[in-house]
Amino acid sequence: MPRHPASVLLGLLTLALLSGCNPTPVTDPPAPAPAPVVPAPVVPAPVTPAPTTLDDRTVQLAQSASVSLDVPFSGTWSAVSVPAWLRLSRQAGTGNVALTVTADRSLATPLAADQQTLSAPVTLAWNSGTDSAARSGTVTWTVTATQYSLTGRVTAPAQVQGNDTGVAAPPTRTDTASLAGANGVIVRYRAATGTLSAQTQAQQTQAQQVQAQWQTVTGQAVRSLTSAGITGQAIRPLSSRSVAVQVDDVPAALAALRADPSVESVTPDVILRAQATAAPVTPTDQYAPLQWAFPLTGYGAVWRDMEGSAYSRAVTVAVIDTGVRFDHPDLKGQLWRPGEGALDLITETSNGDGDGPDTDPTDPAVTGRSTGSHGTHVAGIIAARWGLNDASCAACSLTGVVGATRNANVKVLPLRVIDATGNATESDVAVAIRYAAGLAVSVNGVMTRTPHVAQVINLSLGGATSADSAAEMCRAVQEATAAGSLVIAAAGNGYGTLPYYPAACPGAVAVASVTLSGGSAPTRSAFSNTYPQVQLAAPGGADPYTQGTFNGGTLNGQAFPDMILSTSWDYQKNEPNYELEVGTSQASPQVAALAALLLSKGVTTDAAGTLARMNATATDLGAAGRDDQFGYGLINAAAALNAPAVSSGHGLSLQDARGQTFQPRLDALGHFQAWLGDGTYRAVAGEDLNGNGIYGENGERRDERTFTLSDTQPSVDLGDLQAR
Repeated sequence: MPRHPASVLLGLLTLALLSGCNPTPVTDPPAPAPAPVVPAPVVPAPVTPAPTTLDDRTVQLAQSASVSLDVPFSGTWSAVSVPAWLRLSRQAGTGNVALTVTADRSLATPLAADQQTLSAPVTLAWNSGTDSAARSGTVTWTVTATQYSLTGRVTAPAQVQGNDTGVAAPPTRTDTASLAGANGVIVRYRAATGTLSAQTQAQQTQAQQVQAQWQTVTGQAVRSLTSAGITGQAIRPLSSRSVAVQVDDVPAALAALRADPSVESVTPDVILRAQATAAPVTPTDQYAPLQWAFPLTGYGAVWRDMEGSAYSRAVTVAVIDTGVRFDHPDLKGQLWRPGEGALDLITETSNGDGDGPDTDPTDPAVTGRSTGSHGTHVAGIIAARWGLNDASCAACSLTGVVGATRNANVKVLPLRVIDATGNATESDVAVAIRYAAGLAVSVNGVMTRTPHVAQVINLSLGGATSADSAAEMCRAVQEATAAGSLVIAAAGNGYGTLPYYPAACPGAVAVASVTLSGGSAPTRSAFSNTYPQVQLAAPGGADPYTQGTFNGGTLNGQAFPDMILSTSWDYQKNEPNYELEVGTSQASPQVAALAALLLSKGVTTDAAGTLARMNATATDLGAAGRDDQFGYGLINAAAALNAPAVSSGHGLSLQDARGQTFQPRLDALGHFQAWLGDGTYRAVAGEDLNGNGIYGENGERRDERTFTLSDTQPSVDLGDLQAR
């Protein structure tokens, strides 16, 4: 009989009982009635009223990026003071203080990156209750955040110790670079015994063996060179396998000896010198020590180079601006004057500002004018005189400031398009660009060309207009570029990302501004616009609202601000003066000056080559490679112009992707410990040859690493960074 599950059997049994004859009913006794269920009394949970006051407290982020808070409160609250490096998800509310605190640690990291824990107060104001129960107050919530750790060591190449008067180390240059300083070659052979038999060697004294070996090696060198047609050489044994050979034709000797299978190696016998570097040139003009932008870009080395190299090719830099003061003594002889190509192109004659286009671009005095001469300031950055000036007023400096181009054959062509109120029309700017490039333009109905075509055009002007509105200026830039001029323009001081024109025109070189950071790398000026057309950066000074004083200079007993000092004019006293200004207007002429020097020295010969040279030798700042903040980087005049080394030393700089710089301290062995915020950084260890305090620039030995710190990777050890 098949087996059935219990449930099936139960079903079958039930069916059997319900079918068939009338069985005798079987009844069970009635079940007792269930006892009544009495529900337990519900006791409400005690209700704790929300506090009607807020208390001081500490909010700890540890190494997290943010922390969420939900603090009970009955009333209203608002944040009245929040540090710049902290962000609150809510600024005010009613009821519980429920918000998220997020930290941007890098904004609070000091230059030395030496604070392991950041701490700052957030101040909240609160109100609660009504009428007689009303209460209010403020509390301080102290937010703390633990920084992330970076460690490592900077090592430099081994240096010979002792008096620095002899040979310090073999050169690291290539043969091609060494040939000019070689008076022969050094040959090392694969074997020294030559024709000497083992028996003969055993019978000779050690001195005799060496002499015989030298004779063998000498004979080999003579045969190798004679076969190549090189005769009359003097040969000096150096060891049992090496000789020094004096020859007139070093390249031919290298080729002949390298073809000899018995030669193991052959190198130029270069001339080495004492390792003391040349001193940088420091101008003696009265205010030159306050012109920090020039040392920052390596001009101490460039000006030293000018004393031994000819910057003799004539170059004209057009300054399209407010015009200039030809009577400023620090610009005497540095400008093309009326009748020599200088031009005033302003078509408007309102407010007594000029009399229409003419050949005199003097920046005029007008009623109520209190500002200095912008064009004079720009021209001075490029070409202010060195040394004594003509006396022009009782209180005037006899020496003043210096310009970048020093004694190079460079002159400024002033073209006036900005009126005394600071305004210029796009049409006037377009005409000036074409004129500067040597193209014919209509002035007062007459077609005119400049007698001094500008190889470099500087435009320290611009605006946040659209590309369509700037079309005529951009066409002028393209025509000037096609004519062979390099057009350089200020990127703009708009504190934002809008492109400014004409800097953003195709073919123009948009120049951003940097300022000192206190560390070994400068930082972007807060006002300097960032956008894709930015190509280079140069010193333009610190934000006037948060002036830095990192340059170390003093004036009248006060710390000198990180601003750009140059020639200007006092319209109240009607006399020359020197003025501090900041902006991309001051950065642009520094790029123009470097371009002019490249052409004057002959390092480059055209606009395209000049721009390529400046881009290739620029000091990369911020994120690795070209970026919208700095373009290809900070101009490096010393590297661009192949200037000689004027300093030595090694150091380390750290930069984050935003261009912020940090300078951790090195101990006596080069070790460092830095405390930083989260993000991706570049560490650059290198040498400094041009005396600007920036390590590992173009032409300087360097070691670069990229690393990332975060709450998931709170510690990084870079190991040894070798600046070699």
